[in-house]
Amino acid sequence: MSVQGSDAEVAILGLEVFGRHGVFPAERELGQRFIVDLVVDLDLAPATVSDRLEDTVDYAGLADAVAEIVGGEPFALLERLAQVIAERVLDEPHASGVAVTVHKPHVAIPHTVAESRVTVRRRRGRAG
Repeated sequence: MSVQGSDAEVAILGLEVFGRHGVFPAERELGQRFIVDLVVDLDLAPATVSDRLEDTVDYAGLADAVAEIVGGEPFALLERLAQVIAERVLDEPHASGVAVTVHKPHVAIPHTVAESRVTVRRRRGRAG
């Protein structure tokens, strides 16, 4: 049986990382927990036939790379953080698109909210 190209997705959900992102100096000074969800679009047909890691996305390696971004250089905006993560995901040779959601459970606003979050969706070869 031959398998033609198949649109599919791989998801990494609930990746928790301590980071220092935010507009206010205290957010960068104290830091806080961020949660990242990734939904990566790719053609899984080669991996379903070969059963080889090289034919898909290495979830552990990708989680490590995202954790390094979130735990690294601070950004003022979640939008920028999500964009940098999306760019890294699209460096994966099998990834054709990604939706990145960055959750900030402890948002610094004078209202009670469960969280703030930003989602960016990117496709290979397209910005915006």
